[in-house]
Amino acid sequence: LRQKDINDKKISFFQTNNESEQSFYDFSILVPSETHSLPITSTTFLFCFLREEGVPPPPPPIVINKYSDEHLRAIITKMRERKQLFKEKVIDQYASSPEITPPVSECQHKTIQCLVDTVLKPLEDRMDSVFGQTIDPFTDRRYIAWLSLVTVAFNYNTWFITARLCFPYHTEISIPYWFTLDVLADIIYLADSVVFQPRKQFVKGGDIIKDRVMTKKHYRDSERFLADVVSALPFDLLYIQFGFKSAFRLNRLLKMDTFFEFSDRLESIMAKAYIWRVIRTIGYLLFMLHLNACFYYVASEYQGIGKTKWVYSGLGSAYLRCYYFAVRSLINIGGLSEPETVFEITFQMTNFFTGVFVFSSLIGQMRDVIGAATAAQTYFRSSMDNTVEYMVTNNIPSLVQNRVRTWYTYTWDAQGMLDESELLDKMPLVMRTAIAVDINLATFQKIDLFKGCDQQMLVDMLLRLKSIIYLPGDFVVKKGDIGKEMYIIKGGAVQVVGGPDNSIVFVTLKAGCVFGEISLLQSSKDGGNRRTANVKAYGFANLFVLEKKDLFDILVHYPESQKVLARKGRKLMKAKGPAAAKAEEEKKKGLALFGPKPPTPKLLRAFGGTINRKFIDKVKVTTAFCPNKCTPSDYCMKVIVRILSLYLSPSIVSPDFQ
Repeated sequence: LRQKDINDKKISFFQTNNESEQSFYDFSILVPSETHSLPITSTTFLFCFLREEGVPPPPPPIVINKYSDEHLRAIITKMRERKQLFKEKVIDQYASSPEITPPVSECQHKTIQCLVDTVLKPLEDRMDSVFGQTIDPFTDRRYIAWLSLVTVAFNYNTWFITARLCFPYHTEISIPYWFTLDVLADIIYLADSVVFQPRKQFVKGGDIIKDRVMTKKHYRDSERFLADVVSALPFDLLYIQFGFKSAFRLNRLLKMDTFFEFSDRLESIMAKAYIWRVIRTIGYLLFMLHLNACFYYVASEYQGIGKTKWVYSGLGSAYLRCYYFAVRSLINIGGLSEPETVFEITFQMTNFFTGVFVFSSLIGQMRDVIGAATAAQTYFRSSMDNTVEYMVTNNIPSLVQNRVRTWYTYTWDAQGMLDESELLDKMPLVMRTAIAVDINLATFQKIDLFKGCDQQMLVDMLLRLKSIIYLPGDFVVKKGDIGKEMYIIKGGAVQVVGGPDNSIVFVTLKAGCVFGEISLLQSSKDGGNRRTANVKAYGFANLFVLEKKDLFDILVHYPESQKVLARKGRKLMKAKGPAAAKAEEEKKKGLALFGPKPPTPKLLRAFGGTINRKFIDKVKVTTAFCPNKCTPSDYCMKVIVRILSLYLSPSIVSPDFQ
C-alpha cells in the first residue's frame, strides 16, 4: 500500500493459516494519537480504499442461517436413507419398508408349533391328496363350500349361545343334545384352523405364494390366527367345576371373520349377488330382534315375571312372546302395555331409540341393495321411455315405433343390457382380450381371407368388433350399397335374397358364418366395394360388425399381413366374380404402331358383306397415282376406302392413305 494514500494510518495485516479452506484478512486501523483512537472495521476501510482506487466493491459476505443449515442437513440425511432403502428393494423385491431383522429364535422357542406339526402331519398328508398343497381362496369352489359349513357353525353359536344364556333352555333332557351340537361346532372350528386356513394362497409383492411352508407361516403370523386360537380355547372344561353354562362358550363368537369372508366369496360367484345381499340384510334385522328379545326376557326376570303388565307374563313360549314384543317395540308398531317402573320406562325408551336407529339403517341398506339390483332395469326403462317420447313428439309412424319397442325389448331380454361395450370398457385390456378370444377367435381363424395372417392382428381385430341386433325382415346390406363393414353372425340367421320382390332365397347363413369380408379390401375407384346381393335378417339376428376404418388402422402395424390380405382379396374377388372376368385377352408383345382393332360394328359388317372386294382394290390403285392432285371427290374416296380397309382387311393400310 502506498504510504501517501493512507497518511498517518497504520495497517496491521494478519493472515490465517494457509491450510484453511479460505483466507481472510483483518485490518486494525488506528487514528493518530493527537486526536483520539477510533476503531474502524476492516470492511469499511477496505471499501473506502477500493473506492478511491476505482476498484468495484466486494460482494456482501455469506450469511449462514443456522435453521436453514440444519434443515438442509436433515434433507440430505433422508435422501441417503431413501437411497439405501431403494438399494435394499433391488436386492429384496418384497421389501416394502425398513424393518429390523428379528433375532434368530432357537428351536426351543418353537417347541409347541413343532409338536403340533408333528401330531397333525398324518392328517395334513391325507388332506394333501384331497385338496392339494394349497388352496386358491377366490376360485376354488371346495373352499367356498367349506366356508358355508363354518358359517353354519358360527351362526349356530351366535344365535343359540345368546338364547341359552338368557332363556331357561338348559334342562336335563336338552343338555346332551346341546353338548353334542357344541362338540360338532368345535370340530368344524378346529378343522378350519388346522386344515384349510394354513393352505390359503396369498399375494406378496404381486406374486401368488403357493409354497405350503410360507402359507402356513403367513397364517400363523396374522391376526386371524390369534382370533381363531382364542375362539377354539376349551373353556367348556369349566363345566366340570361350575356346571353347564353357555357363558363359557362366548369366545366362539370371535370367529366372525369367516362369516364375512364367506359373504364376499359368495357374492363373487353368484350371477345375481343382490339376492344374497337381501338375505344377509334380513338376517341382520332378525338377529337384532333376537338380541332385543333376549334382553327383554332378562329384564322381565329382573323385574319379576308376571309382576306387571309390561313384563313377560310367563304364559306360552317364552322366546316367541319376547320376540313378538321385540318386533313391536323396535319397529315402533305400538299397542304395547305402558311401562310402570323407572327401570321399565328406561328400557322402553332405549328400545325406541335403538329401534329408530337400527330400523332406519337397515331400511336404507335394503334400499341401496334393491336399487343396485335394479339399476340396469331402471336404465333400460328410462332409455326406452325417452325414445318413445321422442318418437311421439316428432310424429313417427306407429309401425316404426312398434319396431323400436320390439328392438329395445328383445335386446334387453337377450343380453340384459343395451350396449355391451359399456360393460367391456370398464374391464382391463387383458380381460377384454380373453373374452373376445374365447367368443370369436375360432370363427376368425376359419375365414379364408384371414388365414395365414398374424395371430396378434386377429386378436386386435376382435377387440374392434361391435354387436348389433337386427329385427326380423331388416336388411343388413342391400345390393349396390357401399361396402364398409364385415359381418359375423353371433346368433340367429340371415338370408341372401333376390328376385323382383326379394322373394327368392339363395342361401341361409347361420351362427358362425361370415359375409362382406371382400368389400373391406376392394377399392371404390372401380366400384369393387359395392354390395352384390341383398342380405336380410331371418328372425332376430345378433351380428358382430368390423368396420373398414378399424381394419386399416390395425393393418398399419402389420405390413406383412396387409400384403397377404391384399393378395388374397384379389384372388377371392376373381374367384367369386363372373366367368367372363376370368378370361383376359392376351396383349401383343413388342412395340406396335396401331393398337388392337375394335370389333366391327354390325352395320358396317352387314355393309361389308355386299361390297365387291376387287372394287376396293381398284379404287386404291386409281387414287394412288394422283397423290398431289386430288379433287374433293377423290379425297372423299380415299377416306371411304381407308375406313373400309380398316374394318375389312387384316393388313395395315398403305402409307398413301395415312
